[in-house]
Amino acid sequence: MIGGAQLGLLAACVVLFVPMLMAGWHLSRNKMLFFSGALFITLAVGVHLTPYFPSVSGFASSFSSFVVFDHRDSCINLVNEIVWDLKPKNTSLEIYEKNWDWVNSGKVSACEFQKLGKSDASDLLNGSWLVVAGDSQARLVVVSLLRLVLDDQRMDSIRSDLFKRHSDYNIAVDEIGMKLDFIWAPYVSNLTHLVMKYKVKRNYPDVLVMGSGLWHMLHVNNASDYDVRLQLLKNSVVSLLPFSPELGTNGPVTGSVSIKSPHLFWLGMPMLINGMLNTGEKRGKMNDAMWHAYDKALGNSKLLRQTGGPLILLDIQSLTWNCGPRCTIDGMHYDGAVYEAAVHVMLNALLIESHQRL
Repeated sequence: MIGGAQLGLLAACVVLFVPMLMAGWHLSRNKMLFFSGALFITLAVGVHLTPYFPSVSGFASSFSSFVVFDHRDSCINLVNEIVWDLKPKNTSLEIYEKNWDWVNSGKVSACEFQKLGKSDASDLLNGSWLVVAGDSQARLVVVSLLRLVLDDQRMDSIRSDLFKRHSDYNIAVDEIGMKLDFIWAPYVSNLTHLVMKYKVKRNYPDVLVMGSGLWHMLHVNNASDYDVRLQLLKNSVVSLLPFSPELGTNGPVTGSVSIKSPHLFWLGMPMLINGMLNTGEKRGKMNDAMWHAYDKALGNSKLLRQTGGPLILLDIQSLTWNCGPRCTIDGMHYDGAVYEAAVHVMLNALLIESHQRL
Protein backbone atom coordinates (compact mmCIF):
# COMPACT_ATOMS: atom_id res chain seq x y z
CA MET A 1 0.00 0.00 0.00
CA ILE A 2 1.33 3.38 -0.96
CA GLY A 3 2.02 5.65 2.03
CA GLY A 4 1.23 9.36 2.32
CA ALA A 5 4.81 10.37 1.56
CA GLN A 6 4.90 8.33 -1.65
CA LEU A 7 1.57 9.77 -2.79
CA GLY A 8 2.80 13.27 -2.03
CA LEU A 9 5.97 12.65 -4.00
CA LEU A 10 4.07 11.23 -6.98
CA ALA A 11 1.70 14.22 -7.01
CA ALA A 12 4.62 16.60 -6.75
CA CYS A 13 6.35 15.00 -9.72
CA VAL A 14 3.19 15.31 -11.81
CA VAL A 15 2.79 18.94 -10.76
CA LEU A 16 6.44 19.67 -11.55
CA PHE A 17 7.24 17.86 -14.77
CA VAL A 18 4.00 18.12 -16.74
CA PRO A 19 3.89 21.96 -16.56
CA MET A 20 7.62 22.10 -17.19
CA LEU A 21 7.30 20.06 -20.41
CA MET A 22 4.36 22.15 -21.54
CA ALA A 23 6.20 25.35 -20.74
CA GLY A 24 9.26 24.14 -22.60
CA TRP A 25 7.16 23.30 -25.65
CA HIS A 26 5.31 26.61 -25.82
CA LEU A 27 7.94 28.98 -24.45
CA SER A 28 11.14 27.60 -25.90
CA ARG A 29 11.70 30.84 -27.83
CA ASN A 30 11.54 32.93 -24.65
CA LYS A 31 14.23 31.63 -22.33
CA MET A 32 13.68 34.28 -19.65
CA LEU A 33 9.98 33.45 -19.46
CA PHE A 34 10.70 29.75 -19.50
CA PHE A 35 13.19 29.87 -16.64
CA SER A 36 10.95 32.24 -14.67
CA GLY A 37 8.08 29.77 -15.02
CA ALA A 38 10.35 26.87 -14.11
CA LEU A 39 11.60 28.67 -11.00
CA PHE A 40 8.06 29.49 -9.90
CA ILE A 41 6.90 25.91 -10.33
CA THR A 42 9.97 24.52 -8.53
CA LEU A 43 9.43 26.80 -5.56
CA ALA A 44 5.75 25.86 -5.43
CA VAL A 45 6.62 22.18 -5.47
CA GLY A 46 9.23 22.76 -2.78
CA VAL A 47 6.54 24.17 -0.52
CA HIS A 48 4.39 21.08 -1.10
CA LEU A 49 7.28 18.66 -0.67
CA THR A 50 8.62 20.14 2.58
CA PRO A 51 6.08 18.46 4.91
CA TYR A 52 6.99 15.03 3.49
CA PHE A 53 10.70 15.50 4.16
CA PRO A 54 11.36 16.62 7.75
CA SER A 55 15.06 16.95 7.00
CA VAL A 56 14.26 19.47 4.27
CA SER A 57 12.05 21.38 6.67
CA GLY A 58 14.77 21.30 9.31
CA PHE A 59 17.37 22.48 6.83
CA ALA A 60 15.16 25.36 5.70
CA SER A 61 14.61 26.36 9.30
CA SER A 62 18.32 26.13 10.08
CA PHE A 63 19.22 28.11 6.97
CA SER A 64 16.74 30.82 7.90
CA SER A 65 18.19 30.97 11.42
CA PHE A 66 21.71 31.14 10.00
CA VAL A 67 20.82 34.06 7.72
CA VAL A 68 19.23 35.98 10.61
CA PHE A 69 22.17 35.28 12.91
CA ASP A 70 24.73 36.17 10.26
CA HIS A 71 22.96 39.48 9.57
CA ARG A 72 22.81 40.27 13.29
CA ASP A 73 26.47 39.41 13.82
CA SER A 74 27.51 41.43 10.77
CA CYS A 75 25.58 44.50 11.92
CA ILE A 76 27.17 44.34 15.39
CA ASN A 77 30.53 44.57 13.65
CA LEU A 78 29.39 47.62 11.67
CA VAL A 79 27.60 49.55 14.39
CA ASN A 80 30.63 51.78 15.12
CA GLU A 81 30.92 52.96 11.49
CA ILE A 82 30.32 56.66 12.19
CA VAL A 83 31.28 59.68 10.06
CA TRP A 84 31.37 63.36 11.07
CA ASP A 85 30.29 66.55 9.39
CA LEU A 86 32.01 69.53 11.04
CA LYS A 87 30.76 72.94 9.94
CA PRO A 88 32.10 76.25 11.29
CA LYS A 89 29.55 78.29 13.24
CA ASN A 90 31.41 81.60 12.84
CA THR A 91 33.90 83.25 10.53
CA SER A 92 36.81 82.78 12.95
CA LEU A 93 36.53 78.99 12.49
CA GLU A 94 36.86 78.47 16.25
CA ILE A 95 33.44 76.99 16.95
CA TYR A 96 32.07 74.11 14.92
CA GLU A 97 28.70 72.48 14.55
CA LYS A 98 29.32 68.77 15.01
CA ASN A 99 26.98 66.37 13.25
CA TRP A 100 27.42 62.63 12.95
CA ASP A 101 25.73 59.71 11.23
CA TRP A 102 26.45 56.18 10.14
CA VAL A 103 28.47 55.62 6.98
CA ASN A 104 26.29 55.67 3.88
CA SER A 105 27.31 52.33 2.38
CA GLY A 106 25.41 49.24 1.27
CA LYS A 107 26.22 46.97 4.21
CA VAL A 108 25.81 49.66 6.86
CA SER A 109 22.59 50.98 5.33
CA ALA A 110 21.14 47.46 5.27
CA CYS A 111 21.46 47.34 9.07
CA GLU A 112 19.04 50.29 9.37
CA PHE A 113 20.83 51.93 12.29
CA GLN A 114 18.94 54.87 13.70
CA LYS A 115 19.28 57.78 16.07
CA LEU A 116 16.75 57.14 18.80
CA GLY A 117 14.58 59.90 20.17
CA LYS A 118 13.55 60.17 23.79
CA SER A 119 10.40 58.09 23.33
CA ASP A 120 12.12 55.18 21.54
CA ALA A 121 15.10 55.19 23.90
CA SER A 122 12.74 55.16 26.89
CA ASP A 123 10.81 52.24 25.41
CA LEU A 124 14.01 50.29 24.82
CA LEU A 125 15.38 50.91 28.32
CA ASN A 126 12.04 50.56 30.09
CA GLY A 127 12.40 48.53 33.30
CA SER A 128 16.16 48.08 32.85
CA TRP A 129 19.04 48.32 35.29
CA LEU A 130 22.11 49.87 33.68
CA VAL A 131 25.58 50.12 35.17
CA VAL A 132 28.33 52.24 33.62
CA ALA A 133 31.71 51.76 35.32
CA GLY A 134 35.01 53.46 34.59
CA ASP A 135 36.73 56.84 34.62
CA SER A 136 35.71 60.28 33.38
CA GLN A 137 35.04 58.92 29.88
CA ALA A 138 32.39 56.62 31.36
CA ARG A 139 30.90 59.52 33.32
CA LEU A 140 30.52 61.51 30.08
CA VAL A 141 28.68 58.55 28.53
CA VAL A 142 26.28 58.62 31.49
CA VAL A 143 25.68 62.33 30.90
CA SER A 144 24.77 61.71 27.25
CA LEU A 145 22.52 58.78 28.12
CA LEU A 146 20.62 60.78 30.73
CA ARG A 147 20.27 63.73 28.37
CA LEU A 148 18.46 61.38 26.02
CA VAL A 149 15.86 60.15 28.54
CA LEU A 150 15.47 63.17 30.86
CA ASP A 151 14.14 66.66 30.22
CA ASP A 152 16.37 69.74 30.56
CA GLN A 153 14.98 70.72 33.95
CA ARG A 154 15.75 67.31 35.46
CA MET A 155 19.24 67.34 33.94
CA ASP A 156 19.96 70.75 35.46
CA SER A 157 18.86 69.52 38.88
CA ILE A 158 21.24 66.54 38.91
CA ARG A 159 24.27 68.08 37.18
CA SER A 160 26.19 69.01 40.36
CA ASP A 161 25.86 65.50 41.84
CA LEU A 162 26.66 63.82 38.55
CA PHE A 163 29.90 65.75 38.09
CA LYS A 164 31.36 65.25 41.58
CA ARG A 165 34.92 64.13 40.94
CA HIS A 166 35.91 60.54 41.65
CA SER A 167 32.53 59.58 43.05
CA ASP A 168 29.74 57.12 42.29
CA TYR A 169 26.33 58.28 41.16
CA ASN A 170 22.95 56.56 40.87
CA ILE A 171 19.54 57.62 39.67
CA ALA A 172 16.10 56.07 39.22
CA VAL A 173 14.01 57.28 36.30
CA ASP A 174 10.65 56.26 37.70
CA GLU A 175 8.67 57.22 34.59
CA ILE A 176 10.21 54.31 32.69
CA GLY A 177 11.28 52.13 35.60
CA MET A 178 14.95 52.54 34.68
CA LYS A 179 17.76 52.46 37.21
CA LEU A 180 21.23 53.71 36.31
CA ASP A 181 24.39 53.42 38.40
CA PHE A 182 27.69 55.08 37.60
CA ILE A 183 30.59 53.38 39.38
CA TRP A 184 33.86 55.28 39.66
CA ALA A 185 36.33 52.56 38.61
CA PRO A 186 39.47 54.11 37.06
CA TYR A 187 41.53 50.88 37.11
CA VAL A 188 40.82 47.51 35.52
CA SER A 189 41.20 45.89 38.95
CA ASN A 190 38.23 48.00 40.09
CA LEU A 191 36.17 46.53 37.26
CA THR A 192 37.21 42.98 38.10
CA HIS A 193 36.19 43.54 41.71
CA LEU A 194 32.82 44.88 40.55
CA VAL A 195 32.17 41.88 38.32
CA MET A 196 33.05 39.44 41.12
CA LYS A 197 30.72 41.29 43.47
CA TYR A 198 27.83 40.73 41.06
CA LYS A 199 28.80 37.09 40.75
CA VAL A 200 28.82 36.54 44.53
CA LYS A 201 25.45 38.25 44.93
CA ARG A 202 24.04 36.44 41.87
CA ASN A 203 22.46 39.73 40.87
CA TYR A 204 23.72 41.81 37.99
CA PRO A 205 22.44 44.53 35.67
CA ASP A 206 20.67 44.17 32.35
CA VAL A 207 23.33 46.34 30.69
CA LEU A 208 26.91 46.67 31.91
CA VAL A 209 29.25 49.18 30.24
CA MET A 210 32.88 49.13 31.37
CA GLY A 211 36.04 50.94 30.36
CA SER A 212 39.42 51.71 31.86
CA GLY A 213 42.95 52.53 30.77
CA LEU A 214 43.76 56.24 30.97
CA TRP A 215 44.47 56.25 34.72
CA HIS A 216 46.59 53.13 34.41
CA MET A 217 48.54 54.71 31.56
CA LEU A 218 49.21 57.85 33.59
CA HIS A 219 49.86 56.40 37.04
CA VAL A 220 51.25 52.91 36.29
CA ASN A 221 52.46 53.38 32.70
CA ASN A 222 53.05 49.69 32.03
CA ALA A 223 51.27 48.09 29.06
CA SER A 224 52.29 44.55 30.09
CA ASP A 225 50.67 44.98 33.48
CA TYR A 226 47.57 46.40 31.77
CA ASP A 227 47.46 43.31 29.54
CA VAL A 228 47.52 40.99 32.57
CA ARG A 229 44.79 42.99 34.32
CA LEU A 230 42.57 42.85 31.24
CA GLN A 231 42.94 39.09 30.95
CA LEU A 232 41.97 38.69 34.60
CA LEU A 233 38.92 40.85 33.94
CA LYS A 234 38.03 38.79 30.89
CA ASN A 235 38.21 35.56 32.90
CA SER A 236 36.00 37.07 35.59
CA VAL A 237 33.41 38.22 33.05
CA VAL A 238 33.34 34.83 31.32
CA SER A 239 32.86 33.08 34.68
CA LEU A 240 29.88 35.35 35.31
CA LEU A 241 28.08 34.25 32.15
CA PRO A 242 25.73 31.26 32.00
CA PHE A 243 27.59 30.02 28.91
CA SER A 244 31.09 30.56 27.66
CA PRO A 245 31.41 32.56 24.41
CA GLU A 246 34.45 30.43 23.57
CA LEU A 247 32.26 27.31 23.66
CA GLY A 248 29.59 28.87 21.51
CA THR A 249 26.96 28.26 24.24
CA ASN A 250 27.50 24.50 24.03
CA GLY A 251 27.98 24.14 27.74
CA PRO A 252 27.92 25.97 31.03
CA VAL A 253 30.90 27.60 32.64
CA THR A 254 31.88 26.13 35.97
CA GLY A 255 30.37 28.13 38.80
CA SER A 256 28.28 30.32 36.52
CA VAL A 257 24.85 31.60 37.38
CA SER A 258 22.04 29.98 35.41
CA ILE A 259 20.16 33.12 34.46
CA LYS A 260 20.00 35.35 31.42
CA SER A 261 23.25 37.08 30.49
CA PRO A 262 23.58 40.86 30.73
CA HIS A 263 24.40 42.93 27.66
CA LEU A 264 28.10 43.70 27.99
CA PHE A 265 29.99 46.64 26.45
CA TRP A 266 33.58 47.85 26.57
CA LEU A 267 34.15 51.60 26.41
CA GLY A 268 37.32 52.07 24.39
CA MET A 269 39.93 54.71 25.14
CA PRO A 270 39.84 57.98 23.19
CA MET A 271 42.61 59.04 20.86
CA LEU A 272 44.99 61.28 22.80
CA ILE A 273 46.22 64.47 21.16
CA ASN A 274 49.54 64.75 22.96
CA GLY A 275 50.21 68.44 22.29
CA MET A 276 46.86 69.38 23.81
CA LEU A 277 47.25 67.42 27.08
CA ASN A 278 47.23 69.87 29.98
CA THR A 279 50.20 68.70 32.10
CA GLY A 280 53.80 67.81 31.39
CA GLU A 281 53.35 64.45 33.12
CA LYS A 282 50.50 63.53 30.79
CA ARG A 283 52.43 64.62 27.71
CA GLY A 284 55.43 62.57 28.81
CA LYS A 285 53.65 59.37 29.81
CA MET A 286 50.59 59.34 27.55
CA ASN A 287 52.45 59.48 24.26
CA ASP A 288 51.49 57.80 21.00
CA ALA A 289 53.76 54.79 21.52
CA MET A 290 52.32 54.09 24.96
CA TRP A 291 48.76 54.55 23.71
CA HIS A 292 49.30 51.99 20.95
CA ALA A 293 50.90 49.56 23.42
CA TYR A 294 47.80 49.79 25.60
CA ASP A 295 45.54 49.35 22.59
CA LYS A 296 47.52 46.25 21.58
CA ALA A 297 47.10 44.88 25.11
CA LEU A 298 43.33 45.21 24.75
CA GLY A 299 43.45 43.14 21.57
CA ASN A 300 45.69 40.52 23.19
CA SER A 301 43.31 40.13 26.12
CA LYS A 302 40.52 38.81 23.84
CA LEU A 303 38.07 40.75 25.96
CA LEU A 304 36.15 42.10 22.96
CA ARG A 305 33.54 40.30 20.88
CA GLN A 306 35.59 40.89 17.72
CA THR A 307 38.46 38.86 19.20
CA GLY A 308 36.26 36.07 20.57
CA GLY A 309 35.46 37.68 23.92
CA PRO A 310 32.21 38.64 25.66
CA LEU A 311 32.12 42.48 25.35
CA ILE A 312 30.86 44.58 22.45
CA LEU A 313 33.16 47.52 21.71
CA LEU A 314 31.95 51.10 21.90
CA ASP A 315 34.72 52.42 19.71
CA ILE A 316 35.62 55.76 21.30
CA GLN A 317 38.97 55.56 19.52
CA SER A 318 37.30 55.69 16.10
CA LEU A 319 34.77 58.32 17.16
CA THR A 320 37.40 60.66 18.57
CA TRP A 321 39.88 60.09 15.75
CA ASN A 322 37.28 60.98 13.12
CA CYS A 323 35.99 63.99 15.07
CA GLY A 324 39.55 65.21 15.64
CA PRO A 325 41.14 68.12 17.55
CA ARG A 326 38.17 70.38 16.83
CA CYS A 327 36.14 68.21 19.21
CA THR A 328 38.35 68.53 22.31
CA ILE A 329 39.93 71.27 24.40
CA ASP A 330 42.38 69.14 26.39
CA GLY A 331 43.25 66.30 24.00
CA MET A 332 41.58 63.70 26.21
CA HIS A 333 37.98 64.66 27.00
CA TYR A 334 35.83 65.26 23.94
CA ASP A 335 32.67 67.19 23.17
CA GLY A 336 29.27 65.80 24.10
CA ALA A 337 28.54 64.85 20.49
CA VAL A 338 31.18 62.09 20.69
CA TYR A 339 29.60 60.45 23.74
CA GLU A 340 26.14 60.99 22.28
CA ALA A 341 27.23 58.95 19.27
CA ALA A 342 28.62 56.25 21.59
CA VAL A 343 25.27 56.05 23.39
CA HIS A 344 23.42 55.58 20.10
CA VAL A 345 25.91 52.90 19.07
CA MET A 346 25.12 51.09 22.32
CA LEU A 347 21.35 51.45 21.88
CA ASN A 348 21.47 50.11 18.33
CA ALA A 349 23.59 47.18 19.49
CA LEU A 350 20.97 46.51 22.19
CA LEU A 351 18.26 46.49 19.53
CA ILE A 352 20.23 43.94 17.51
CA GLU A 353 21.10 41.77 20.50
CA SER A 354 17.54 41.71 21.81
CA HIS A 355 16.02 41.16 18.34
CA GLN A 356 13.90 44.30 18.60
CA ARG A 357 12.80 46.93 16.15
CA LEU A 358 11.39 50.36 16.92
